[in-house]
Amino acid sequence: MEKTMSKNFNLDLSRIPKELILLLEFLKIDDCNSLLLNNDRLIKNIDWNKFLDLAQHHRVYSVIYPKLKVMNESIVPTYVIQTLKHQFQKNTFQMLHLSAEMEKVSRLFSVNDIRVLFLKGPVLATELYGDISLRTSSDLDILIPIKDLDRAEQVLIEEGFEKDEYIKTVLNDWKWRHHHITYFHPKKRIKLEVHWRLNPGPRKEPSFNDLWKRKRKSSITKFPIYILGSEDLFLFLISHGARHGWSRLRWLLDIHQIMTKPINWEHISILLKRYQCFHIGGQAILLSSHLLNTPVIKENEQYISSNLVRNLAQDTIYYLENMINLHTDPVPEDVSKYHERHLFSLMSFEQKVLFTLSFLYPYPEDAELLPLPKYLHLLYFPLRPFLWVWRKTRKLVSIGGFNK
Repeated sequence: MEKTMSKNFNLDLSRIPKELILLLEFLKIDDCNSLLLNNDRLIKNIDWNKFLDLAQHHRVYSVIYPKLKVMNESIVPTYVIQTLKHQFQKNTFQMLHLSAEMEKVSRLFSVNDIRVLFLKGPVLATELYGDISLRTSSDLDILIPIKDLDRAEQVLIEEGFEKDEYIKTVLNDWKWRHHHITYFHPKKRIKLEVHWRLNPGPRKEPSFNDLWKRKRKSSITKFPIYILGSEDLFLFLISHGARHGWSRLRWLLDIHQIMTKPINWEHISILLKRYQCFHIGGQAILLSSHLLNTPVIKENEQYISSNLVRNLAQDTIYYLENMINLHTDPVPEDVSKYHERHLFSLMSFEQKVLFTLSFLYPYPEDAELLPLPKYLHLLYFPLRPFLWVWRKTRKLVSIGGFNK
């Protein structure tokens, strides 16, 4: 197939630290010795501790180490290689541990007649990289039908898992405002995220039954493990990465890997249009092609040619300039506001309307501010604007120092 690149456009990477530029260069090629011997300016005045921090933050040390372990010690300090080796080995053991648990979970749910699709973890490493040691993962993510959540919880608790009761809800808003529940096994040190949606709402996405019809069987274990179809996996990976601002290169590396696999781009186009993700697919492809040199076939130029897609891709560079971590609270206020704006810009017109209307639906904070008996919870709908103003006023007064 003819390969091409988007013309007359380049991402502005001028504010990205040189250590991240070096990391990106290592990700692009296999022969890192040749790269640095022919371009020694890349390692001039490199802060190797910062380089290690970036490799850890972006969760790409598992891909970087096999490339750097054969490098000349005069180029990359020995302690850098040793640190990456330790992280690589630790991740390999973790992935083996998760693989064993993944098979147990699949068997457990099968015995209890619960259909399950594995989203990430060792299956994704095998599917995209061909080796569980080449991708990092700290937990298991599974998708099940929402009707089976209660039964799944009972099964997991009987197996020693404990539920993380972090979800607060009113009028069943958890069904669409959230998309997974977290369980933790204290003895096995395993975290399991049970999804009933691929992404939080309100937005359209394929039903579980549709995903199940297009499922594939993984070869990673003896007992059957089922994963998303290739095109559904692409849809999931781009929406997940975009939702997190592509703030970790690991998610972009997943896009690079899946684009090198056989995939039905005609079906991809149908899915992206149906679920209003065409521009998000374009953002992912453009970022991967510019940052990781991912080949873009001619047919895919349609995804990356619009100004909207190019602006969305450039907006993402903010997350790479600042090594932003969206997973650890509290997220700095300036980062939080930027991320909120970026997420809104990713929405289609219809999604923006639904998102705006969702503010009219009561929040758990409303019930905390004005507790009402459950049979009166419908009153939170007309009270919602007043409770919102009340809560904002209390916050402003507290900030002003009058409510100490």
